Amino acid sequence: MPAYWISNYRAVTDEAKMAAYAELAGPALVAHGARFLARGLPEQVYEAGIEQRVVVIEFESVEAAVAAHDSAAYREALDALGDGAERDIRIVPGA
Repeated sequence: MPAYWISNYRAVTDEAKMAAYAELAGPALVAHGARFLARGLPEQVYEAGIEQRVVVIEFESVEAAVAAHDSAAYREALDALGDGAERDIRIVPGA
């Protein structure tokens, strides 16, 4: 069953750290089977929607998504990001 990694960026406080993170994170996640489905600011928000950057990534399973997050390569990306952003990351099983 597929799983979805959903990142909501509450704040980006350092664009240089975000750029360093993105350079490392993409390849680290793709190496674990990530398929990026959506990235960016919303075109439209409804109800209690917030205009914040969102990233949606598909993996073949919850286990694959967790393994990607816990990998040494992704840890390097997280270290590069440091305090450069405040995020909410969720891994959700597909229906």
